[in-house]
Amino acid sequence: MYDKKKFGNLEISKKIFNAVSEMGFEAPTPIQSEAIPLLLEGKDVIGQAQTGTGKTAAFGIPIIEMLNPRFRGVQALVLTPTRELAIQVAEEITKIAKYKETRALAIYGGQSIDRQILALKRGVQIVVGTPGRILDHLRRKTLRLHNLSFMVLDEADEMLDMGFIEDIETILKETPETKQTLLFSATMPREIQVLARKYLKNPELLSVSKDELTVPKIEQVFYEVKEFNKLEGLCRVLDTSEINLAIIFCRTKRGVDELVAGLEARGYEADGLHGDLTQAQRNRVMKKFREGNVEILVATDVAARGLDIDNVSHVINYDLPQDPESYVHRIGRTGRAGKSGIAVSFVIPKEYRLLRLIEKTINTRIRRLKLPSFEDVFERQREVIIEKLSETIEQGKLSHYRAIIEEMGSTHDTVDIAAAALRLAFDIEGSQDFSEGDNGAEFGNTGAEPGMVRLFMSIGRSDDVRPQDIVKTIAEEAGIPGKVIGAIKIFDRFTFVEVPQDAAEKVLYSMHKNVIKGKRVHVEPAKARNR
Repeated sequence: MYDKKKFGNLEISKKIFNAVSEMGFEAPTPIQSEAIPLLLEGKDVIGQAQTGTGKTAAFGIPIIEMLNPRFRGVQALVLTPTRELAIQVAEEITKIAKYKETRALAIYGGQSIDRQILALKRGVQIVVGTPGRILDHLRRKTLRLHNLSFMVLDEADEMLDMGFIEDIETILKETPETKQTLLFSATMPREIQVLARKYLKNPELLSVSKDELTVPKIEQVFYEVKEFNKLEGLCRVLDTSEINLAIIFCRTKRGVDELVAGLEARGYEADGLHGDLTQAQRNRVMKKFREGNVEILVATDVAARGLDIDNVSHVINYDLPQDPESYVHRIGRTGRAGKSGIAVSFVIPKEYRLLRLIEKTINTRIRRLKLPSFEDVFERQREVIIEKLSETIEQGKLSHYRAIIEEMGSTHDTVDIAAAALRLAFDIEGSQDFSEGDNGAEFGNTGAEPGMVRLFMSIGRSDDVRPQDIVKTIAEEAGIPGKVIGAIKIFDRFTFVEVPQDAAEKVLYSMHKNVIKGKRVHVEPAKARNR
C-alpha cells in the first residue's frame, strides 16, 4: 500500500500530496473536501460548482489515485465545452500526476488530428476534450473507450448552452456500463437533470453555497457612470489601480473591438477575444496575455468560457452581464488558487435594478466607490513620470533637446519649459474631466425641499400601501439608507415621495415598473405646483 499524507481533512497518496503542495494548494476547497472521499468510494457524483472552486482537482485527484498507471489505454475521459478549458484541465491533471506514471492528453478542434492520433497510439490514460473532436476520433476508431473507468462531464450547463447535448449522449453510449460518472455544473437546468438520471447510478449530490461561489477573497466594487463617460471612467480606474493582468467583459463582439481600439488609442496594452476570431488568432491572443505581453484582455462571455489563468488581479465588468449567474462566472476569473482579486463593475443609471438583483443573488452588498479624480490620476502618474525622466537622463542623448531649451531660455523660465514639456508628453490633463455630480439627471423643479427631488408613484391607500412599505422597497432596490428618504404623502391612488437629488436617478430607475404590495408601480418625477 502506498504512503499516505493528510491534505486538510483528506488522506491522499504521498506522490499526489507532493504534487498539489508544489502547485500551491495548502488545504482542499469545499467541493474537494466533499467530492474526493465519495469518488474514492466509487460513487457517481453530481457537483454544483462554479469555475474557480477547485473542481478540476476535485475529480483529478481521485481519478489519478485509482487508475492503473501501468496500463496505457484510455481509462478516464473528461468532456469540456471549450478548447481552452480542455487544455487547462489537461495541464492541471498533468501537474497533479507529476510523480505518478500517468499521461493526460487534450483533444480539441483547430489542432492537427494526425498529431492527436499519434499521441493516442503512444498511449495515454486520461483524455480531456471537446465533444465534437472526441466524436470525430470515435468515428475514426482512433479513440476507444471500452476500458473506460471514469467519465467526467465538466461545466455541463455550458455544454448544454452550446448545443452539445446530443453529442454528449452519443459519446456516453460508447462507454461501458461499469464506469464511474461525474457531472459538474454551475447550474442545474432540467435538461442536465434528465441527463443525470439517465446515465448516473444513484449519484451523490453536492452543492457549493452561493457565498462560496462568489469566492470570499474577491473584493467587489462598482462605479456609477453615464454611458458617454464610461471609457474615461475605466481609464481613470486603470491609471490608479495596481493591475497585474485584467480581464474586461463586454456584452457584444462589436463592444470588444471598440473598447480595444479606444484603449489602444490611449496607450494601453490591450487585446480582444470574441467568437469571430479564428483558433490561431485566439491562441496568439491568449499566449500574449498569459505571458504578460498584454496586460488587458477584453472579452465577451462566450469567448471567455473556460478561461483559467493565474495572476488575474482584476475582473472588470465594463458592461454588466444580463444575469447574476454570468456575474459569478466572470468574477471567478480572479482570486484563483487562494489569491485575492478585485471585481470592478461600471453601472449606468438604467442598470441599477440589475445591480440590486445581482447583490440579492450573491447575498453580498457590492461597495460603491467614487471615480478617481484628475488629482488621483496625477498622483499615481507622478511616480511613473519621475522614474521615466530619471531613466531618460541616465541614458543621455539629450543634445538636440538641450538646444531647444537653450533657445527658449531667453524668453521663458526653464521650469515652465520643463513643465510644459511634461504636459505635452504625458497629456494627463488632456483627458476629459468630469465629477461625480455629472452623473445626475436634471430633474428641474419638482416642488420638493431644497436638495431633494419629489417622485410620483402610481400606488396609494387603495392598494393598502404604508410609508414603511415605500421606505423599505426604495432602500432595498436603490441601495440607499432609509433615513435619507424625505416626506412621503400617500393619497388614494398615488403617492409622492421625496429623495435626495444625488440619488434620485438611481431611485427612478430602480423603482420604475417594480412591484410593491403585489402591484407594478409607475414612477416619474413629479410636476411642480404653481406657487
